Amino acid sequence: MGVILNQSFKNLVTTYAGFGIGAINTLFLFTYFLEQEYYGLVSFLLSAANLIWPFMAFGVHSTLVKFFSFYKTQEEKDRLLNLVLFLPLVVSAFLGILGVMGYDLLLNYFSDGNTLVKPYIGLIFLIAVATAYFEVFFAWSKVHFRSVFGNVMKEVFHRICISLLLLAVYFEVLSVHWFIYGIAFVFVIRSLVMAVYAFSLYRPKINFLFPENLSSVLKYTSLILIAASVAMVLLDLDKVMIEYYLPIENVAIYGIMVYIATVISVPQKAMNQITHPMTAEMLNLKDIEGLGNLYKKTSINLLIVSGLIFILIISNVQQLYELIPEEYELSILVVLLISLVKLYDNFLGNNNSILFNSDYYRIVLAIGVFLAVLAFVFNIIFIPLYGIEGAAIASFLAFGIYNTSKIYLVYTKFRLVPFVSKTWLVMAFTVVFSLSFYYWEFPFHPLINIALKSLLIIGLFLIFAYKMNFSPEIRNLIERFVRRKST
Repeated sequence: MGVILNQSFKNLVTTYAGFGIGAINTLFLFTYFLEQEYYGLVSFLLSAANLIWPFMAFGVHSTLVKFFSFYKTQEEKDRLLNLVLFLPLVVSAFLGILGVMGYDLLLNYFSDGNTLVKPYIGLIFLIAVATAYFEVFFAWSKVHFRSVFGNVMKEVFHRICISLLLLAVYFEVLSVHWFIYGIAFVFVIRSLVMAVYAFSLYRPKINFLFPENLSSVLKYTSLILIAASVAMVLLDLDKVMIEYYLPIENVAIYGIMVYIATVISVPQKAMNQITHPMTAEMLNLKDIEGLGNLYKKTSINLLIVSGLIFILIISNVQQLYELIPEEYELSILVVLLISLVKLYDNFLGNNNSILFNSDYYRIVLAIGVFLAVLAFVFNIIFIPLYGIEGAAIASFLAFGIYNTSKIYLVYTKFRLVPFVSKTWLVMAFTVVFSLSFYYWEFPFHPLINIALKSLLIIGLFLIFAYKMNFSPEIRNLIERFVRRKST
């Protein structure tokens, strides 16, 4: 776990830095510098782009991670790299032609509802293409076990740029119209920078020869395409459907609450940058024992860290709402449900990496497609009934079923489970701390209240985690931190 913890810690720091900047943007700059409907527009455009970029990437970013260590010669690896470089270009061009042919249909879709979206439909395609190629080049760096720079670009770069654009709007340097175009331009620049970095790590010889096992690669790629699309549907379908059923301002309100809860997913995203290629290599070497140990360690460590973040969010959410403009009427129920979804995601550890790099990804794919349809149905049922809280209920139900299915699948196919002896103890402490501190408030300004309560929660949680030895890795990190502070 040394390499994992080293790069995961760096990724954790950069990811939280990005989320910190994003929190400032989401909770303050967007809410105070933009009108509510334009904030909703930006949220919708990014969510819509997230729904379609997996189709443009065609799953090649996951294919690269799975097959790169499978090939032994440089020539074979070059052929794979050339395939992942050019296939998204062909697919994006094809989808672009379809988009041009169906442009009038898209305009008609928005003619009776949120007409604010109509002038910016083309930006959805541009952001999606840029995101697809960014993920390809990020995977390129991950297979060389160099994930930190890519993580900075993925989590920090575009958020800093958006902060600067928002400040430019505030000081009337940019109009809102050009601000929205500026966001799309930021995603293009991010992709180009990542491409330069990926080629600096390794530049393959350009040729048009395909890998020898092309059929296996394309089969995996096409299935991963659907799997990745399912994942993005489950993540962003609710925002897109809110735009359809409710005024576009509700997309902004819901987006704030989702962003607050999404902070819980940061540890998983940071650790996944390095555990994903390691899991693929273990599966290729058929090291099931090592895979089982990695599965348990990633699960318990992510559960501990994400459990602490869950407690901090639930305990401070009421004070956080006091800092946001009154027109953003937020729901604690939405934050709770989405936070539980993210906590469950972390509990799975490297479950996704095991399934999507194994021979059983087809089963996951079938389950995912079914649940994407189910999520669509849930949203149709619950959003008209309960508004944005209905969208949260739909996501909670869909992800709960999906994650449980994946745990069961890994158990039946590999006889591996993420549970360790301390798993239930960590869960119990998470529940107890959340209930204990939710109603506890200091009689100060909300920011001071949040700071004091957070310090108290972190201190007590870490003491219990150390004394009760929730995890050897977490215990060692605490000891190293204490020793460093004492010297």
